[in-house]
Amino acid sequence: MMAQQLKNIALQVIQWPRRILGSSVELEPLEAISTDVLTPREALIEQMAHIIRRALWLHGFITLALLLAGAMAGIAGQPQLMALSHQLFLGAFIAPDDVALSLVIMLMLVDISALLILQVGVRGQEFWVIGAAPVLAVLNLGALVLLGFTTGLLTSAFSIWVFIFTLRDWRAFRLNPVMMKELRGRMRGARAFVVMGVYLGLMSLFTVLVYAAYPNLTRYSGPVLATGQLGRVLFNTIIGIEMVLIMFIVPAFTSGAITGERERKTYDLLRTTLLPEPSFIVGKLESALSYVLLLLLAAIPIQSIAFLFGGVGESELIIASIILGVTAFVLGALGLFLSSTAERTLTANVRAYLVALFVTFVVPALLVYFISIYQDALTGFAGITASTSYPPVLEVLLIYIGLFIVSINPISAWIFSQMMLIDHQSALVSTVTLASDGSQIPVVAPWVLYGIIYVMLASVLLIWAMRRMRRMRLD
Repeated sequence: MMAQQLKNIALQVIQWPRRILGSSVELEPLEAISTDVLTPREALIEQMAHIIRRALWLHGFITLALLLAGAMAGIAGQPQLMALSHQLFLGAFIAPDDVALSLVIMLMLVDISALLILQVGVRGQEFWVIGAAPVLAVLNLGALVLLGFTTGLLTSAFSIWVFIFTLRDWRAFRLNPVMMKELRGRMRGARAFVVMGVYLGLMSLFTVLVYAAYPNLTRYSGPVLATGQLGRVLFNTIIGIEMVLIMFIVPAFTSGAITGERERKTYDLLRTTLLPEPSFIVGKLESALSYVLLLLLAAIPIQSIAFLFGGVGESELIIASIILGVTAFVLGALGLFLSSTAERTLTANVRAYLVALFVTFVVPALLVYFISIYQDALTGFAGITASTSYPPVLEVLLIYIGLFIVSINPISAWIFSQMMLIDHQSALVSTVTLASDGSQIPVVAPWVLYGIIYVMLASVLLIWAMRRMRRMRLD
C-alpha cells in the first residue's frame, strides 16, 4: 500500500512540466515497453536499454547514499561516515575526506551522465555506441587503478555487458540516415551560409566595438594590466555573443523537427517507413548540433584575438567550449521534446525560448541572494565581514545552494568558473573558508555541475521524446 502511494506521488511530481508548458505535455514513465509488439532487433535494443537502466538505478542509489553520508557528517557531526566513504569508494586518492567525498560524488554523476548518453545512443542505434561502451569501461578501470574508484568496476561491468549485446547484432548500429539527409539538405542551400555570415559578422562587430571603447575605460590603468584585462574582456564578449546566438539558433533548428513533419503532412508517411522513432529523434539532434559545432569552430579565429593581448589561457578556452557545447545539446533536446508535445512549430518555438530565457535571466534575478553568498565565500569577502555571519551548518547549506543556482545558468557558470580558475588556480575542485568558524569546505567548479546537470536533463528529455513518438505509433 505504501509503495503504491509513493509511486503515485512520484508520478504526480514528474508531471509538473505539463502544468507549466501546456496541457499537451504528457511525460511517459521510463519503464520498458512490452517486447510483444517489438521486432527481434527492437527487442535486443530494449534489452540493452534495460541493462543501462539497471546501472542507472544502482549508480543513483550509491550517489544518494554518498550525499547522505556527507550531510550526516556535516549536520550530525559524524565525520567517520565521510572517512568510511573515502576508504570504500576512493581509497587510493590521498586527500582530506571531504575533498575525496566531493570527487567521488562528481565521478558518480559523470558516470550517470555517460550512461544516459549511452542509453540515448542505444535507442537511436547509433554506430558510436559500439566504441563508446568499451571506452567507458576502460576509463572507469583506469579510475579504479589510479584513484581506487571502486564503483568504476560496476560501470565497467555494465558497459562490457552492453558491448557484448552490440556484437550480437552489430549491423543494427549505423550512421544515422536522418542526420546525413538533414546535413546535406542544409548545406546545399544558402540559408546555412547566411546564418554563419551573420553569426561571424555580429561577433566581429562587437569585438571591434569593445576594442575601440576599452582604452577610454582604462585610461588610468597600467599598460600591462590594461592589456591583460583587454584580452579577457574581448574573450568574454565573444563567448557571451556565442551564447546568445546559440540560444536563438538551436531551438529554431529542433523545435520544428516533429511539428514540421505534421504541418507538411509527411509525418504519417514517415511512420510507414522502417526508420525507428529514436533514430529520427537522434538524427535531428545530431544534424542541428553538427551545424552548431561548425559555427563554434568558425568562431575560433575571432576568439584567438584575445590571446594576442593575454589574460586568457587554454583552460578558459576549454571550459568555455564545454559550456557552449552543453548549452547547445540541452537546447536541442528541449526543442525536440517540446516538438513532440506541441501541435504547431510556433508553439514549440515559443515554449523553448521561454524556458531558455527563464533559466538564463529570471532564475538568477530571483535567487540573487544565494548567488551573493556563494560569491562572497568564493572571493573570501565573507571572511572579513561580520554582517554575513551564519551558523556553520546554515552557511554551508547556503553556499551549496548558491553553487547549484550558479551551475544551472550558463552565463553565471562561466563567470564563476573563470573566477575560481583565476583566484583559486583550480578548474575542478577548490576550497572556501567559512566566515562562521574559519573551517574550509570543498566546492566543485560550476562548469562541472553545469555539464553534469544538463547532460542528464537533455538525455532524459530525448528519451521521453522517443517514447512519445513510439506511443503515437503503437496507438
